[in-house]
Amino acid sequence: MARVEAAPVSIITLTYRAPVEEIDRLLPEHVAWLEKGFDEGLFLIAGRQVPRVGGVILCRGHRAEVEALAATDPFVTSGASDFAVTEVAASMAAPAIAALLR
Repeated sequence: MARVEAAPVSIITLTYRAPVEEIDRLLPEHVAWLEKGFDEGLFLIAGRQVPRVGGVILCRGHRAEVEALAATDPFVTSGASDFAVTEVAASMAAPAIAALLR
């Protein structure tokens, strides 16, 4: 365990509103958006919820900036998904993760 000093971490929770066929059609654009977020060092983890009713993205940053980013997700801009953002003031993390939060 490593201590971190209230590192701003946010969780984006996507909830699908469109049929799975529409989600699948938008998936390439969504994946490109995710890849950009990973390339910029913002996203730490991303994946589908189980069962497949939406997705979850763990990212660096404060709620307001993450909400602005989440609003640009192709799933969201198309109306296929809603999102919610939860900010966490991380104080402890596994050492490998703590290194990403600095």
